[in-house]
Amino acid sequence: MARVLVTGMSGAGKSTLLDEMRRRGRSAVDTDYDGWTLADGTWDEPRMAALLAAHADLVVAGAVPNQGRFYHRFHHVVLLSAPLPVLLQRVADRANPYGRTPEQRAEIAEYVRTVEPLLRRGAGTELDGRRAVADLADALEELVREAP
Repeated sequence: MARVLVTGMSGAGKSTLLDEMRRRGRSAVDTDYDGWTLADGTWDEPRMAALLAAHADLVVAGAVPNQGRFYHRFHHVVLLSAPLPVLLQRVADRANPYGRTPEQRAEIAEYVRTVEPLLRRGAGTELDGRRAVADLADALEELVREAP
C-alpha cells in the first residue's frame, strides 16, 4: 500500500491516468474536481490532511502551489510530463475548457517554463506522459509495490 501524488502541467495526462488507476481498482482523487482546490488555487489543507490520514493506499493528482507541504505524506511524488506542443494539443481536444483561449495557452507555456522545473525538483520519479496510459499505470503500480 502506498500514497502516490501524480503532478504535472495541464494536458500531461493526470486525469486520464487516474481514470485508469480507478479502473484497476485503486482509490484515486483528482484534485481538479470536487472542491479540493480553493479560490486561490491552493489545496484545502485541512481536507487534504484528513484524506491522507484516512487512506494508506491512494493515488492523488494535482498541481497546486502548496502541494509541497504534503510531499512528506506521499510515498512517491511522480511528475507526468510532455513537451509543450503535446500539452497544447491535448488541452485543445479535451472536455475541460481550460487551455482553449490564447491567454490560457500562453499561461500553460509560462508554467512549463517556470513551474514544471519546480515540480521536477520535488518529484522522485518522472514519467513521459506520451506513453500509453496502460504503460503509465503499470509504472505507477510498480511504484506502489515498491513502497515500504
